[in-house]
Amino acid sequence: MKQQILIIGAGFGGLWSALSAVRLLDQQGADVDVTLLAPQAELRIRPRFYEHNVAGTTAPLGELFAAVGVNFVQGSATGIDSQARRVRYNGANGQGELAYDRLVLAAGSEVARPASAGISRHTFDVDSLESALKLEEHLHALAKLPDNPARNTVVVVGGGFTGIETATEMPGRLRAILGENTEVKVIIVDPGQRIGAAMGDSIAEIIAHASETLGVSWRLGAPVSSVDEQGVTLANSERIETRTVIWAAGVKASPLTAQIDAPRDPRGRLHVDRNLKVLGQERIYATGDTAYAATDDLGNYALMTCQHAISLGRSAGNNAAADLLGVEPIPYSQPKYVTCLDLGSWGAVYTEGWDRQIKLTGEEGKQLKTQINTQWIYPPAADRAVALAAADPLIPVVA
Repeated sequence: MKQQILIIGAGFGGLWSALSAVRLLDQQGADVDVTLLAPQAELRIRPRFYEHNVAGTTAPLGELFAAVGVNFVQGSATGIDSQARRVRYNGANGQGELAYDRLVLAAGSEVARPASAGISRHTFDVDSLESALKLEEHLHALAKLPDNPARNTVVVVGGGFTGIETATEMPGRLRAILGENTEVKVIIVDPGQRIGAAMGDSIAEIIAHASETLGVSWRLGAPVSSVDEQGVTLANSERIETRTVIWAAGVKASPLTAQIDAPRDPRGRLHVDRNLKVLGQERIYATGDTAYAATDDLGNYALMTCQHAISLGRSAGNNAAADLLGVEPIPYSQPKYVTCLDLGSWGAVYTEGWDRQIKLTGEEGKQLKTQINTQWIYPPAADRAVALAAADPLIPVVA
């Protein structure tokens, strides 16, 4: 029976794990199956789910998988048995099991909501395609409601990357739906004491300036206490009347990580070694949002972003295959870190380094953000040579 490398997840980490594993197997002339298990054979471009037309933010993977020889199994993983080396899943035809010799967990993450009153029931998010589409449908339905402040107000909970991008895009989205002359309000609620504090001091002033220009206001220092159909109540008892609350206050790793006997960080990510093998496990690798991985020797760790997931995936797939074949792995290393924060019609801000040194702002930043979102993070062409060349773990995601 052929040996099997099994990858769970078709996000950035899973896709690039599959391509990288096939690349090394191809180089070594090894006859090993690479199978990818996911609900759909498509890459969902999650970093774009804050935009106004999320229906176009997917990329089909069927032809690419066929070109490189990745076996695709449609289904959702439900259980991992590391002793028996089997994964249970629910598919279109019922339950099934897949065996593996090496497993790469690339199941991603999900929005983290606290158990506070009404938050699960009465908030939207942009964490998945389905939830982003639900929000889009809701926003369009607002136009059928009477014109009043609650209808025209959107509250975004969370002043980090996702919250800021969602909020700064929102004035334009609302006016396109409700009318250009509608008096809309967009409010970011964040427990921090300073606008944009979660993004670091170097760009906080830019975020504050862009927010003011766009008419996005902030409520600082008071977390959300409860949410209901008519609005939000903050911990300081302030009440904001709104029909739209978007939760963007953090994510947690896939619940599948809890099925693996290994240490995890507070977000549920599995601790891994420099080759991305899960600590305490001989045959399991973690990548993307399921991996708590050091990017360098300076104490920096990968964030739950596509920038890191692409590189993590290239390393995890390569090293899982290398482990199976008994050849030298390539330790994961990603010393360069950049951010490009979309700020709606104001533009964008591009930074380099963990201290976020500002390099581009305004329209120049926006042009780069558009390139990233529409070109750089998409899958390679369904051409075997091109796709496998792009999966080299030594290629930097950002030069």
